[in-house]
Amino acid sequence: MKKFLTLLTALTMVLALAACGSNNEGTGEKKEEEIKELTMGFIPSQEADQIADNVKPLEEYLTEKLGVPVKAEVMIDFVGLVEGMRTGQIDIGFTNPFGYVQAVERAEVQPVVKAIRRGSDTYKAQFIARADSGLKSIDDLVAKEGLTWAFGDTLSTSGYLFPASLLTQKGVADINTFFKQTAVGGHDNAVLAVLEGQADFATTFDDARTVLEKDHPNVMEEVVVIGHTEDIPNDGVSVRKGLSEEWVNKIKEAFLAINDNPEVLAVMNEVYTWDGIAESTDEEYDVVRAVYEQFKEQLGQ
Repeated sequence: MKKFLTLLTALTMVLALAACGSNNEGTGEKKEEEIKELTMGFIPSQEADQIADNVKPLEEYLTEKLGVPVKAEVMIDFVGLVEGMRTGQIDIGFTNPFGYVQAVERAEVQPVVKAIRRGSDTYKAQFIARADSGLKSIDDLVAKEGLTWAFGDTLSTSGYLFPASLLTQKGVADINTFFKQTAVGGHDNAVLAVLEGQADFATTFDDARTVLEKDHPNVMEEVVVIGHTEDIPNDGVSVRKGLSEEWVNKIKEAFLAINDNPEVLAVMNEVYTWDGIAESTDEEYDVVRAVYEQFKEQLGQ
């Protein structure tokens, strides 16, 4: 009987040790997610099919760098991108500044890199008017109630939010009643609305007029810049919640290495006009958060 009890005790200890060695539950450690594929989410800056074709070299580059298949998915809109990152269907997302702030709030994403354009990691929003309108400055806009204001949409960082914030700082108590607002669906359309006299002024990224130069060679003379907002951090790339620190760093380093790969950098330029790539931090977008909070109730967010 004593031999049996001794044997039973020894067997129990062996099984216990085996259990501890075969899983992490006993140590309180969380098993790391196995990554077999990564999906990038893009918001259309051009036709969806065109983006899908243009980013093929980026897919191939990241697949080689990261050692797992990387595929691109063009989302219908930003809401879909955020939801995809929240649910884990999208691992890597290309987000504008305002979109990034929303993605952090709703999906707890983490920034990795940001765009460099013309040597800068920031940009400004611009106010434009026809050269023959008599409007020479932002002060002229706030001095004349009832002007028609064209912009891409109310969720645009440079097209609406930062200009709206500046107008309120200039003394406009209610921008919704002071101006006649018209959302035209894009920065190029906002420039065109001013050019064709459908709006008194417009707000766009700097300098959206160049987009129309091919079809409207005189746009730079007929439409003039009458003011700018403060600096806005550039758009960038973020990753979903739950990726390990190792994978976050691998993705970050892979994107930063594009600076040394002219072919892939040309792809970034063609899709989102990126000239270079730099590391980004969450704190850089605090200025965007402040503006977002200012208009959060109005936007129904």
